[in-house]
Amino acid sequence: MLYWLTQFADQFQVLNLFRYITFRTGGALITSAFIVFLFGPRIIAALKLRQGKGQPIRADGPQTHLKKAGTPTMGGLMILVGIIVATLLWGNLSNTYVQVVMMVMIGFGAIGFYDDYLKVTKQSDKGFSGKMRLGLEFIIAGIAAYVIMRAGGEPFSSSLAFPFFKDFLINLGIFFIPVAAFVIVGAGNAVNLTDGLDGLAIVPIMIAAGAFGIIAYLCGNAIFADYLQIHFVPGTGDLAVVMGALMGAGLGFLWFNAPPAAIFMGDTGSLAFGGLIGTVAVATKHEIVMAIIGGLFVMEALSVIIQVGYFKITGKRVFLMAPIHHHFEKKGWTESQVVIRFWIIALILALIGLSTLKLR
Repeated sequence: MLYWLTQFADQFQVLNLFRYITFRTGGALITSAFIVFLFGPRIIAALKLRQGKGQPIRADGPQTHLKKAGTPTMGGLMILVGIIVATLLWGNLSNTYVQVVMMVMIGFGAIGFYDDYLKVTKQSDKGFSGKMRLGLEFIIAGIAAYVIMRAGGEPFSSSLAFPFFKDFLINLGIFFIPVAAFVIVGAGNAVNLTDGLDGLAIVPIMIAAGAFGIIAYLCGNAIFADYLQIHFVPGTGDLAVVMGALMGAGLGFLWFNAPPAAIFMGDTGSLAFGGLIGTVAVATKHEIVMAIIGGLFVMEALSVIIQVGYFKITGKRVFLMAPIHHHFEKKGWTESQVVIRFWIIALILALIGLSTLKLR
């Protein structure tokens, strides 16, 4: 919204500030954080009143989790509100990439909200039908992939880029859509599996958002892209504003989600923000780098896949409990030890992912 004021920059030179992505990114970060800080307590009180018993706690999980009974969920709503308001205020709303990532975030958030609603009302860890949920996610992600492919222009937009190689592209053609949709859906569900301890998911989400905010800014700037020998994708620079809004809202949410959590993010948030980051990765042609920066999320998802697959084949378990953060709890790590050590891993992986920008 404020970006449109640049039309009057000839009369009022101070309005040129709104042309700068870095300025608008900072504004979005501060705005979203302020909104969550300001309205967070009211949202938590309202959700607690409506949900009663709060999010159901797994009976087979670590016994220390039983004391969390009654904690409200759907805290992702706080973050979504902060991001949407901040993006409407500071983002370039005519930018196709901004439109498509917001569409994915809201769509995935709606799916997660319904899933959380069913779990709370039924007081069960069984929510939305898995097949129906994945089907809806793939429809939303497929539409997003198609729009991104058309926005960038063929054959570049339908190609898969590889880190460490400046000119190596594989043109997937129409198959780019299912591949990109898989990245987006995979990112959403991997983050969803990570959200199992107080503060565990939100900090790695902010770290990944910061990394992809930098990537989006560099990919959308012809001079920086040429210097780093990465692929220039016009228009993606504005995605840094959305990533800034996610970081700010995440900081505000962490204030209430820090141990002992006053509210859980729920599928409402984890699905939405995983899908959002995955879509930015697709738009900036950094789908493979996403697996590095989001390596913690990949590890969590793989632990579940391995556990379920191995159990079906042998009847035995690889981990004491999946996702893997529960495995370490069962081994005797305290919740704070698991959370902080996983934060460190997420930060290291993000730095490794960013280093690929110069290794070309």
